[in-house]
Formats: sequence, structure tokens, C-alpha cells
Amino acid sequence: MTVTAATKDTVCVTGASGFVGSWLIMRLLERGYVVKATVRDPENIKKTQHLLDLPSAKERLTLWKADLNDEGSFDDAISGCSGVFHVATPMDFESQDPENEVIIPTIKGVLDIVKSCVKAKTVRRVVYTSSAGTVNAVEHTIPEYDESCWSDVEFCRRVKMTGWMYFVSKTLAEKAAWDSAKENNMDFISIIPTLVVGPFIMQSMPPSMITALALLTRNEAHYSILRQIQFVHLDDLCNCHVFLFEYPNANGRYICSSHDTTIVELAKMLRERYPEYDVPTMFKDADETLKPVSFLSKKLMDLGFKYQYTLEDMYDGAIKTCQEKGLIPLASEKKPAIEEKKPANEGKE
Repeated sequence: MTVTAATKDTVCVTGASGFVGSWLIMRLLERGYVVKATVRDPENIKKTQHLLDLPSAKERLTLWKADLNDEGSFDDAISGCSGVFHVATPMDFESQDPENEVIIPTIKGVLDIVKSCVKAKTVRRVVYTSSAGTVNAVEHTIPEYDESCWSDVEFCRRVKMTGWMYFVSKTLAEKAAWDSAKENNMDFISIIPTLVVGPFIMQSMPPSMITALALLTRNEAHYSILRQIQFVHLDDLCNCHVFLFEYPNANGRYICSSHDTTIVELAKMLRERYPEYDVPTMFKDADETLKPVSFLSKKLMDLGFKYQYTLEDMYDGAIKTCQEKGLIPLASEKKPAIEEKKPANEGKE
């Protein structure tokens, strides 16, 4: 049976104050769900106010203290829930101790979530937010990736490319979660988003946006990630989470990716759309001949899921939000800002 808003299911969302978690909660509340949201510190109003301000939050949202490093801390939040959306994950590209600060907590955290779900005895499905970093972090790039592809952890550890610890943590965590879910006969689904871009309601800069906006901020360390890059709009990703939770026969891994491009084509689009920013034109190891690499969403779309947003929508929403929150300068000092720029998807958020 498909879950509808009228059934008022109670679900748990981990990593609630973050980029994906907060937007997902907004969409779940809109659909009538009761949401138990986990955060590391419910008393930190600076990090939770955007959740408390959501429509219907007073009636159907509660905040619960839980931490991926604290075994058993998710038990109370997951108790009584029919669904769990495990979004929380450490994501620190600058970590000085990646094994202990990123990799181990990610693996232990997802295993602890599965344990809490087993204890609860009410959870009918777990939806886990994985990452494209579990799929394509390999020595030799191929033109297309699907759900059967896995990243090469040893290659990541050896080369230590930008974000390597995140790719390793998510790959090992998802594999461990699959093993644990099968062992415990748990209905478990993983969603593999590519680079998530779009407007957002959290107050700080989302880590994925640091990569997405690297051409505007001239953050060259992230250019390698953008070389042959795939994207999904934050709203499409969150709607995908709800869609797969509600779809009775969903199973396994699902890639969620709507657009692919190259750093050259992306720079061209951003230069035309945002001439006030000094977007670079030349890149090492990338020119017009570079072909995009695809993440195939066929499995998801065959269930009837439809993407709603363009790449331009993603960047218009993201840049507007970052400007409004003071997270990026309004324009480069080298060129005057263009006044009254309106995003193409104004009104969609």
C-alpha cells in the first residue's frame, strides 16, 4: 500500500539540520508526516531555528539528540517510527584525522542506525542517502555508471584526491549497511545522488555547494571534481527520497542524477548567466573535446519518478540563496554586478 499524507506516518530523519535533511523535513511535513528529527544539539538554536520555523513544525516536528559517535543514541528517536531516512554523515574535506573523524564514524553510524531500527520493531523501510562517491571513484573513468558500479577504496586511499575520505567513508558504510540489513531482514534502500545543488534553508554553506560554486569562488582544489560532473537539484533529491519510501516494490540502490556536463560547459553556462562573476575560461586537462560522463537514472525513472528542474534552476537557486545569506560575495570586484537578476525558477521554492 502506498503511504499517503492522510496516514500520518511517523518517520525519523537523521542529520536534520543539514543541507539535505532540512529540505527533506520540509517536504515530509508538507505531505502530512510526523517527523522525529535528530541533531547533535537540540539546544543550539542557531543550527535548529530553520527547522522550528518550518510550516507545521509546531504540530508535527520534534527534535531529538543523537550522534553518530554515540552508540544507541538513535534508539529513542527511531522508536515508534515506520520509516527512517538516514541522511547524516560526516563531511570534512579538511580533516586532519580522516580515519577517526570521517571514515569510522560514518560506518559505525549507519550500523548503529540499523541496530536501532531492529530494536524498534516498527520500521518498515530505511532509506539511506549514499553518494556518487560510492560509484565512480576509480582509476579509469568509464562513459556511463549504473547501480552495479562501486568505487575503488584502495585507489582512493592511495591517490588521496580531493574528498577521498568522503568517498571511502560512504563506500565502506553503504557496503556494511547492506550486509547488516540483509542479516537483520531489514527493508533497506540506498539513494545515490550526484552533486546536489539548489536553494537551501540551512544557515551555513553546505559542503556540496563549496564544490558546486568552486568556479565562482576560484576554489581550484575542487576543479578536479567538476571536470566530468553530474548534478541533481536538492528538491528533486528530497522528492526522490519520499517517492522511494512510498513506492511498495522499491529495492536495492537507486542513482538520482538529472544532468551531466563538463567543467568547460559548466563554466560557459555560468559565464553567460552570471557575467558579474569572474568565471575562469581555461582549465588544465580539460577543453572542448572533453566528453561528459553519465550516471544512469533509468532504474529510478522506470518506477515513474520524474525530475522537475534544469541545471540553470539549480544554480539560480543556489547562488541566490548564498547571496542572500552572505555566503558568497554579491559579485566579483573586477566587474560590476548586474541589477535585478531574477532566477528562472523564482516561485518554485
